[in-house]
Amino acid sequence: MSHGTLWFKDLFEANVLNQYEICTFVALRKNTSMMKYLSRILLITFVFVFSATYSHADSWRDKTELLIYSPRYFGPNAFPIPEMRDGQVSERYEVEVRGEYHYYTGDKTWDIVGRALLPFFRGRAGIEVNWCFKEKYKMTPETRDERFAVDTESPIKYNGDIVISSFFQVLKSEKWVDATISANIKTASGGRLCDARFTDAASYWFDVNMGRNLWKSADGKASIRMQALAGFYCWMTNDMVHRQNDAISYGVGFTGKYRGFTLATNLAGFYGYENNGDRPIHWRNNLRYEIKKNIISFRYTHGMKDNLYETYSLGYIRCF
Repeated sequence: MSHGTLWFKDLFEANVLNQYEICTFVALRKNTSMMKYLSRILLITFVFVFSATYSHADSWRDKTELLIYSPRYFGPNAFPIPEMRDGQVSERYEVEVRGEYHYYTGDKTWDIVGRALLPFFRGRAGIEVNWCFKEKYKMTPETRDERFAVDTESPIKYNGDIVISSFFQVLKSEKWVDATISANIKTASGGRLCDARFTDAASYWFDVNMGRNLWKSADGKASIRMQALAGFYCWMTNDMVHRQNDAISYGVGFTGKYRGFTLATNLAGFYGYENNGDRPIHWRNNLRYEIKKNIISFRYTHGMKDNLYETYSLGYIRCF
């Protein structure tokens, strides 16, 4: 091969190699530019998501300062109204599971409640534990805004509060009255404070329950009994001036029994100091049927003031 031919071949190969290097360099530049653009897009997306999440967190935390800690502006289970106990302590162990549906113009709530009653000292004292371990709700935007809540529905699962009650028989007289005193505390274990479902704050109340038979059949299978309740109710708030709200609790009602059936009706509530929706009144009705230590219980509660829910409940109780 001649010298000219070799020179031309080397020149051609060098030109091809140079073009390849140029193409490779251009491709690398393009890839680098794409990586820069992609990195910028990811960075912007991350900043946007983080900012949105942070602002949402800030918004619900800011709104908790606006919440009104009263039955009028919270869910149906946030402020339990004291139970009527007939002035007596049951001598039997009881375990109950019940489902409840609460209806209000701007709020529909479903929940499952568990209860355990443990008497001791032959029915002279006892401890009762109630736990709303499942709740689900759906509010209208109007109710959400009225309560300064964040969402109309919960995006996550959550539990309710635990109420622990202890009571003691202080008087037992067929001629006069039966009377018990009780001390009760509600824990701060409930969730969804941001939606005004539970207060995330403790409550406690003390009361005296009294009951007396108005009539009783000779065989003891039928009776009519009157009952009354009076006490003190207190709960923590988010108000910087009044860190807690105090109330007077009250109740009056009747219980009728015939064989395995028991029908109880009562009017109960409490009267708060702040007058900001803290004076609920409930008309409560409970029909029970017992057979061989198994009890089916149906409850209906009508909210007459402040806590304005219509509540329907169906429960099963096992006695031991």
